[in-house]
Amino acid sequence: MRQELVARQLDEQISGRFPVGQRLRILDVGMGQGTQALRLARAGHKVTGLESDPAMLQAAHDALSGEPAGIRERVRLIQGDGHATGVHFLPGSFDVVLCHGVLMYVEEPDALMGGLARMLASGGLLSLLVRNADALAMRPGLAGDWSGALDALYTDAYTNRLGLSVRADRLDALTATLSGIAAPLHAWYGVRVFTDNVPNDAPPLPEEELARVLALEDRAGRTDPYRRVAALLHLCGVRG
Repeated sequence: MRQELVARQLDEQISGRFPVGQRLRILDVGMGQGTQALRLARAGHKVTGLESDPAMLQAAHDALSGEPAGIRERVRLIQGDGHATGVHFLPGSFDVVLCHGVLMYVEEPDALMGGLARMLASGGLLSLLVRNADALAMRPGLAGDWSGALDALYTDAYTNRLGLSVRADRLDALTATLSGIAAPLHAWYGVRVFTDNVPNDAPPLPEEELARVLALEDRAGRTDPYRRVAALLHLCGVRG
């Protein structure tokens, strides 16, 4: 669900900023198993994936090995940390930089975001996917965990589905940071407004029902007040 919604939103921003058919230079920082990186490579773009976790990097390599040669040639995978983009790349090297599901593991994200913005060419797109600190009470509240929901109203910290203690971000703070790093907010979306409590091991939905759920989430993620209580926020800044 998350990957599909983010893909739709990202494609909307790319198509609105770049000429149809332009082959973009894309950097995916903290790419995980490479879901978005491979999808964008299949669309014809040149993608560099940066991942610090060896297991995730291996999963991305395994997924890439099953792709046709033409797609494999467009993907470069590097083991590295998002803070070290300046070590691997020159400023202005990319048209699009993705940083999805990474900031929640970073105690002070401003420096990381500044480094990512420097990787963008003028007019380039910075795509961030973060946990929404203003909606941390929604998951426990809807699950009937009243104490947990009350506690979540007063903190930016939470425990994720992997059992790790991480942090969330607020839209206003990220908007200010994006402005300060010369990549001001251009558009933002909510992701997982109604489906955040669906367990990871839930059985697949029938095709028609899945299409309805995606349509609901897609629309809600673009509409106030619903997007403001989404579990995740997808922010898109544009390099000035």
